[in-house]
Amino acid sequence: MVDFEDVRMNGLLAALPEAELQRWLPQIEAVELPLGYVLYEPGATLTHVYFPTTAIVSLLYVLENGSSAEIAVVGKEGIVGIALFMGGGSTPNRAVVQSAGKGLRLSARAMTEEFNRAGPVLHLLLRYTQALIAQMSQTAVCNRHHALDQQLCRWLLLSLDRLRGNDLVMTQELIANMLGVRREGVTEAAMKLQVAGLIRYARGRIKVLDRERLEARSCECYAVVKNEYDRLLPGGKAT
Repeated sequence: MVDFEDVRMNGLLAALPEAELQRWLPQIEAVELPLGYVLYEPGATLTHVYFPTTAIVSLLYVLENGSSAEIAVVGKEGIVGIALFMGGGSTPNRAVVQSAGKGLRLSARAMTEEFNRAGPVLHLLLRYTQALIAQMSQTAVCNRHHALDQQLCRWLLLSLDRLRGNDLVMTQELIANMLGVRREGVTEAAMKLQVAGLIRYARGRIKVLDRERLEARSCECYAVVKNEYDRLLPGGKAT
């Protein structure tokens, strides 16, 4: 059985009523989530759902030519694998670890049984799914209409909300893949933020120096997503 305090590190699990959490505990497994680890591929049948605790997972849409773009990020506030309980069983997206860390997982069978009880777990997961859909929708709008440095600000802020601290270990190539842009564009956008004194970037490590100004530099998309998570999840678990 996993440690009770580890379970509480994930916002959704921490929000479960005591009776449901006690029923889940014997079935939850602790897992390491190394950088680049793929939780599921497009079209694959999901065998587990994952609850990140210190890791961040990117949900990516992959094109036929192999290029990809991030459509959402999931961290300590959420769950990876909503297709399992939404009835699809699979998804056209890929889930890959963006920031290494730890997580917890629950089998498909246990998740489906719990969801079908139609109790408080169902309502909590549906609210989370609404928040995730809001993030996906806003990401699509942002990538289409806003400047790359604004997109980078949004991406950094969403990632920070899912980590403990102000440092991110991210190469420019990884960020470019997530945003679906060329590496040179990320380099230019990151330099703008560094010159403005908002971040410090060196050797694949980004440190946010002025979060308040970073939020001001970002487009409205970050605030829209954050407000939805705060509104829909108990206690504003996205942060």
